[in-house]
Amino acid sequence: MQIVRKENQNKEKALLEVLQQLNASINEVFYSIEDNFDNFIVTAVTKYELKEFIKDYLISLAHFMNTKFVLEIKETEVGFNVEIITDDNAIIIGKDGKNLSSIQFLLRETLKNITNIDIKVNLDVAGYKWQKEKQLKEEIKKIAKEVLSTKLPAKLDSMNSYDRRIVHNIISEYPNLVTESKGETPDRYVIIKYKED
Repeated sequence: MQIVRKENQNKEKALLEVLQQLNASINEVFYSIEDNFDNFIVTAVTKYELKEFIKDYLISLAHFMNTKFVLEIKETEVGFNVEIITDDNAIIIGKDGKNLSSIQFLLRETLKNITNIDIKVNLDVAGYKWQKEKQLKEEIKKIAKEVLSTKLPAKLDSMNSYDRRIVHNIISEYPNLVTESKGETPDRYVIIKYKED
């Protein structure tokens, strides 16, 4: 994977130099800009090469796990959504999605270490995350109604940052409710509270 870094006092010039070296347009790369005192450091890699790296990484991982993956990789504004198709859904997902989360974490950290760019990669197997997210949203709406009627706070189980963000977003739609995150990762949780007008 070709990763290009250029340093210049002018941010736009550094970006242009990177694009020229990669022979790519701005829409064909993921890049980061680091402010380094008097200079800017621009790092970029083509989306095509990232996609190929992700594919190779996951196929190798499947080999080590003694299984096979078929991958559907779709580009997003900030990274990629990857649907893993396998005969071993239960093993890849793991208890409460822990294996899938671990694979995603490893892939994202590997990409960040290699490229120095924060590339979001979201992995899913057989729509597991979509289904789980749907259930979480329904559960949070029920809890929100309870807090509105009882006016008593509700402490939720610990959850990852993505799920906490979903809770905050849903509760922000209720004018008389607020959320507060407490605790340290991985035991960080959300409290939903009633607030007077």
